[in-house]
Amino acid sequence: MTRLKRLRWWIVFLVCLGTILNYLARNSLAVLAPQLTHDLHFSTQQYSWVVASFQVAYTVMQPICGAIIDSLGLKLALALFAAAWSLANMAHGLAEGWISLAFFRGLLGLSESAAIPAGVKAVSEWFPAKDRSVAIGYFNAGTSFGALIAPPVVIGLSLAYGWRSAFVVTGAIGLVWALAWYLLYNPPTAHPLLSAKERALSPSIVDPASGPALPIRDLLRRRVFWSLAVPRFLIEPAWQTFSFWIPLYLAKERGMDLKHIALFAWLPFLAADIGGILGGYLSPFLMKRFRMGLLTSRASGITLGALLMIAPACVGLAFSPYLAIALFSIGGFAHQMISGLINTLTTDVFPRDAVARANGLVGMFGWIGGLLFSLLIGALADTVGFGPLFGLIGVFDITAAIALFVLMRPSVRDAQRLYA
Repeated sequence: MTRLKRLRWWIVFLVCLGTILNYLARNSLAVLAPQLTHDLHFSTQQYSWVVASFQVAYTVMQPICGAIIDSLGLKLALALFAAAWSLANMAHGLAEGWISLAFFRGLLGLSESAAIPAGVKAVSEWFPAKDRSVAIGYFNAGTSFGALIAPPVVIGLSLAYGWRSAFVVTGAIGLVWALAWYLLYNPPTAHPLLSAKERALSPSIVDPASGPALPIRDLLRRRVFWSLAVPRFLIEPAWQTFSFWIPLYLAKERGMDLKHIALFAWLPFLAADIGGILGGYLSPFLMKRFRMGLLTSRASGITLGALLMIAPACVGLAFSPYLAIALFSIGGFAHQMISGLINTLTTDVFPRDAVARANGLVGMFGWIGGLLFSLLIGALADTVGFGPLFGLIGVFDITAAIALFVLMRPSVRDAQRLYA
């Protein structure tokens, strides 16, 4: 049988494509927020409740999705979740007010929370440790690329056919991907196109006994879990602010209409794509150039990203909307560098059979932070403005980097699995 060269990178491409469609669906609401608040007659605070319905559902479901993926396997579980999130996104077109919109948004959150744990698990199965940050950098770029294409795609559909069509079309594309995933994906142990060379690199074949599938209660007892969960709690508010609030901020405080938002709101996500990919290469570079250990190289990259997050913290001081977008772009670059490396750390420090549930549980704590911050924005943005709230982002991320070093102590037993 013919073998496919670089099959593992084709797997990353397939995961990345699914992540793009996941985030295209997710960001459709934010892009249409200025229009929906007008057409469906709800306030900024009510919009924050619509966002919160997604965030609460996503937060609660992440570790559950991870456990389902670990139990059912990647092939079936991700196909089912992708079909579910696509149908939930299409249902947004039926909304008649903020309450019904919040209901459909909650359904979307329940199903979309599978995407990142699934992608991280795929990388842990197909890639050795030294290559994982690069692979996760590429697949994680799908999160920002989906957000990048959302403004022109969603606003284009809305202007041509009405806002309801934007939800229906972006959801329908996801259904096609769900079918493609189920037909095309197999794990390394069962893939008919896997070459002998890549078979020798696949952790799930070389070392099939990766360790026990740890129950969630056991994960919560481990120091290394909190070394990832606490930083993730602090960094997630930034990305959810970018994903859910930038278009509304540009409309309310910078006076942009939908067409101008479509022209410029994608730039922070283009920068995020670049940051996610370059961040993946940063860890191997630091290991080779400065002889850093595996975990130290990851933590150092996260610290660099945290320092760059000072830029979006200064958005309130920007003298023009274009400078504000530039600062958001630096923030997008920095955040995806951080996000990719934290996701990679999950594969470094947990047994492979527990990676999806561990990543989902870490993600749950991140989304709790994002949810609380979104509610804070919804409650205060109309009174104190967005600027002071954006200023908190830089403080959170620098604190996250400090917490990572303190809790993980990456120089101790570096590049080994840590279970203390």
